[in-house]
Amino acid sequence: MTGKEKAVSLFKEGYNCSQSVFAAYADRYGIDKEMALKLSASFGGGMGRMREVCGAVSGMLMVAGLETGATEGKDVSGKKANYDMVQKMAGIYREANGSIVCKELLGLVPMASRQGDKPLQAAEAERAVTFHDTQPEARTEEYYKKRPCIKLIQMACDIIEKELYGNCE
Repeated sequence: MTGKEKAVSLFKEGYNCSQSVFAAYADRYGIDKEMALKLSASFGGGMGRMREVCGAVSGMLMVAGLETGATEGKDVSGKKANYDMVQKMAGIYREANGSIVCKELLGLVPMASRQGDKPLQAAEAERAVTFHDTQPEARTEEYYKKRPCIKLIQMACDIIEKELYGNCE
């Protein structure tokens, strides 16, 4: 099974977006599934369902850290190399989807790039959407139909495969 297939399977089993992406690749780095799921659990739903940075992006960038992260505090060039990779991967994702922010990707608020000078907080207030409901939704057929999450998870995996491992489909 490919990383992308593992990630989609995990998501369909009920794991969040971040867990699905990160756990699909963690074993390559000697991290067992249970630890991978715990490490990435808090990032689902855009950081604990706050709808901030997309969990698939967070999981993707956690994998980037395992692959390119500096392990010495004074390793400035190593940190730069990792940050360069993070910005490249996030940039590819943003370019393809218009955002890396969960609430924008889910259509709960307008894309920041499309709302002109209007502050995002004002757009949120007008829609009166609660972003801090911590109750996960039931995973039903309707849930999967109305959300772009599987597509976004697949894209995060494609970016991992291409940018970190040099695999192109």
